Amino acid sequence: MAVRKSEVIGIRAKFPSKIPVVVERYNKEKYLPLLDKTKFLVPKDISMSHFLNILRNRMNLSATQAFYILVNEKTLATMSLSMAELYNANQDEDGFMYMTYASQEMFGNVPADG
Repeated sequence: MAVRKSEVIGIRAKFPSKIPVVVERYNKEKYLPLLDKTKFLVPKDISMSHFLNILRNRMNLSATQAFYILVNEKTLATMSLSMAELYNANQDEDGFMYMTYASQEMFGNVPADG
C-alpha cells in the first residue's frame, strides 16, 4: 500500500486536476473483456456517465451490451455525479478510487447492506 500511496502523491502533484482510478473486472465475470489497462487518470469535472462511456469504448462494447460499475465493490456509482464528487466520497486510504465492472450477474453476490 505504501507504493500506491506514494504513486498517488506523485500523480496528484503532477496532475492536480485528475483523479487516480483503478478499474478492474469482477473476478467472476465471464462475458465482458478485460480492459487494456487498469489505472486511469480521470479529469475531476467529467461525470460518471462520461467515464462509463470511455470504459465502454475501451472494451469495444456494442450499444446493447450492458455493464455496471461498483465503487469499492459495494456501491453502484450514480451516473450524474462528477468524478470529483465520487472520489471525495469513495477514495481509498492509499489515494486511489477503486471500481469494479461486471455484467449484471454479479448483483446476486453483493451484500444486502452495500
